Amino acid sequence: MRNLYAIYRKELGHFFVSPVAYIVIGVFLILCAIFFNLIFSAIVQRAFQQSMQGMQYGGMMPMDVPSLVLRNFFSVMGSLLLFLTPMLTMGIYSEERKRGTMELLMTSPITDAEIVIGKFLAMVTLFLLMLLPTLIYLSYMYLHSDPAAPWRLVWGGYLGVLLLGGSLLAIGAFISSLTENQLIAAVLTWGVFLILWVIDAASQGVGETLGSVLTYLSVLRHYDDFTHGVIDTTALIFYASLIALGLFLTARSIDAMRWRHA
Repeated sequence: MRNLYAIYRKELGHFFVSPVAYIVIGVFLILCAIFFNLIFSAIVQRAFQQSMQGMQYGGMMPMDVPSLVLRNFFSVMGSLLLFLTPMLTMGIYSEERKRGTMELLMTSPITDAEIVIGKFLAMVTLFLLMLLPTLIYLSYMYLHSDPAAPWRLVWGGYLGVLLLGGSLLAIGAFISSLTENQLIAAVLTWGVFLILWVIDAASQGVGETLGSVLTYLSVLRHYDDFTHGVIDTTALIFYASLIALGLFLTARSIDAMRWRHA
């Protein structure tokens, strides 16, 4: 446990002295603020128009503005993670390999599991710190909307974001462990994430059996349930399995490096 904490603290400290982490967090928060404002304004305007039509013609139900804003905002946030997460993971192992510090880690009395889990927990901590300011947007809506924003959607959405982000971080870390070049790691990670993003659309034009398999493998299809406040056991198992697979493959990649340098 002491070794794991040492890896965690070292990696977290490295993030806070790296300009890449600050740039990614800044871009993420700016884009979230822009999209939240656009979504909120568009849905409020649509609700106002529907209300006017209801007063004129009657019989129209009022829109649930907070729920619609939350669903659309969490959907956009999931898409942003697919594009920005590779910048957080690209140097987690590739930079260590390039500087030669990976060999020092592998020759020290630290297990592969401690290295992998310690680095992964550091990335998740940074990811949580990146998400934390987005609560400001939702708090603003909660205080200025009637009815208030449903907390079931809020916590369900953030749970989905955390699971999606954790899965992407685990996959990105594995890809970073395969190369010494951060740019190559970033491009490969973007490519894999793009495939995971469009795999749901590809399931529409194939047979029923293959289509069901592709639909299950879609990270955004499972994420969509969380944006509606639905916490499905299948989605939880899917993301937990994806995280475990990413960490397992990363450990095997480090083990292969250890054998090459033995």
